[in-house]
Amino acid sequence: MLKKQMEKYIANHLQSNNIELFEFEETYALTQQLLPEKSSVVSKTITYETIERCTKETEEVIALEKSSFLNESLCYLKTHADEFIFVESTSFELIGVDGFALECDDVFGTYTVLFGLKIQKKYGPVIKSFLDNTLQGDGVKYSIMFSSEDGLWDMNISLDYLDGFDDQQSFEEILKSVYHFVFNLAKAVEDEI
Repeated sequence: MLKKQMEKYIANHLQSNNIELFEFEETYALTQQLLPEKSSVVSKTITYETIERCTKETEEVIALEKSSFLNESLCYLKTHADEFIFVESTSFELIGVDGFALECDDVFGTYTVLFGLKIQKKYGPVIKSFLDNTLQGDGVKYSIMFSSEDGLWDMNISLDYLDGFDDQQSFEEILKSVYHFVFNLAKAVEDEI
């Protein structure tokens, strides 16, 4: 899955000879020998088509935000506990995700990311193994369930257990960390194929 998505992504960006990749994506592309000889890699930035602040209770949109909002610290969600942030980007297609929702859990006070992951149901054991081996700390919390209706894994993962997590980080930094985490998850699934 990941290799095919990466091939497609690189093919779509060949006309400029500058392929935007994160360092870990470039390493993967080089390992898989996916980069054409005369192409050059430049630092990737994620462009967000949708940035919404929404109410948890009704999921109604409170406000559409500009990308500058993502400079806010994740702590924003603790002081606005009735809200969640939803972002979409075509950049996420590479890892099999349309968008991410970030919120602070009212009961446990932990930060969570929720998203749908386009990976076949049969890879459930690999996904669970990856989460068990990658998330760190006591009482690691996550919830995953396959939706036959959507053909997606509904993922709910506590950010507090991601390596290097700090709630003083900006939404932008957290989203990059989550993107990297899901990239590694997709890579782990591919390694089992």
